[in-house]
Amino acid sequence: MTRGFFGCAALAALVLSGGPAAAETWRLGVLTDMSGMNADLAGPGSVAAAKMAVEDFGGKLLGRDVEVIVGDHQNKPDVGASLARGWIDQQNVKAIIDVPTSSVAMAVQEVTRNTDTAFLVSTAGSSELTGKACSPSTAHWTWDTYALANGTGRAMTQDGGKSWFFITVDYTFGHALEKDTSEAVKAAGGTVVGSVRHPRETSDFSSYLLKAQASGAKVVALANSSGDTMTALKQAQEFGITQGGQRIAGMLLFLTDVHAVGLDIAKGLTLTTGFYWDYDDATRAWSKRYAQRMNGRMPTMVHAGVYSAVTNFLKAAEAAGTVTGSQVMAKLREVPINDFFARNAYLRKDGRLVHDMYLVEVKAPKDSKGPWDYYKVLRTIPGKEAFRPIEESACPLVKG
Repeated sequence: MTRGFFGCAALAALVLSGGPAAAETWRLGVLTDMSGMNADLAGPGSVAAAKMAVEDFGGKLLGRDVEVIVGDHQNKPDVGASLARGWIDQQNVKAIIDVPTSSVAMAVQEVTRNTDTAFLVSTAGSSELTGKACSPSTAHWTWDTYALANGTGRAMTQDGGKSWFFITVDYTFGHALEKDTSEAVKAAGGTVVGSVRHPRETSDFSSYLLKAQASGAKVVALANSSGDTMTALKQAQEFGITQGGQRIAGMLLFLTDVHAVGLDIAKGLTLTTGFYWDYDDATRAWSKRYAQRMNGRMPTMVHAGVYSAVTNFLKAAEAAGTVTGSQVMAKLREVPINDFFARNAYLRKDGRLVHDMYLVEVKAPKDSKGPWDYYKVLRTIPGKEAFRPIEESACPLVKG
């Protein structure tokens, strides 16, 4: 059977489970990728993180029980929008959470905007979610393409990587990441000498890598994610990209990607992340609890972001006395946001959560103490430096 069948069956099961009793329960919908290329970095881990947040909050909001439900959007915008609409109309869902894949997030944001439902984005990365497409009921919580570009792009350019060539995944996220990184590179005194685009879930990067080699660029930037990044990294080693003197920038790498590809291939990569489990006592304590639920797997920044977003949503809704999306976001802009994930954080009018990010380097095998000990933190990037300045925002809510 196809994944599409299972997706429809899952939706039908959720709809049929509704009823008078269910209407008394607030539901939070984790809309994620449970079986595709984003499943390890988000997927079941995002579900576990959301459930942890609800349990830690006490399982109730404004006197009602809170339940976490799950949907697999299969990385398809129409499937994601349909699930979101059904949840809101029939399942008493008051917040939609996570949502890998920017094209899906854009479609879901239209649904949540029109229904004034809270949208807590942890995995999708397009900075357009808080740009022209911004919504009063959205909080873009964990990272975005601007932050990655400004962190990795600026750092590598200042470190001598003055010329760049992009291998970019051909959809909303990739386009935004290439655009934002190109601007960061140029602002730091570098140049972009060329780019190629590839479809999602590409198995053969040979033609793209040959063009990157021929360009002579000092940095080959992989403006893609997850399975595509891992495939490109493996094949780049086979083509001798780094052996030939070029550097590779993995513009979006998650801890699970490094775990899957191995330190032999990933060592020395510089990347930007919103969270690292081994950063301090607070991150280690939460990550240990998470790992106990996930068979020893440590969390990505997405998983930590989901927990933080759900926790702060519940706190703000309780304080505001409502679950209406835009009103909860308004309260979130008034209350302190500071936890093991969101350091020095605040929510802006465009929906961007500003918080500290981290520039890290992937360790060589000899420097790693064991599984999941993969990053050396090079520096903390203050939120005001990491994210697009509010003065440059294209969000109508800011300009209005």
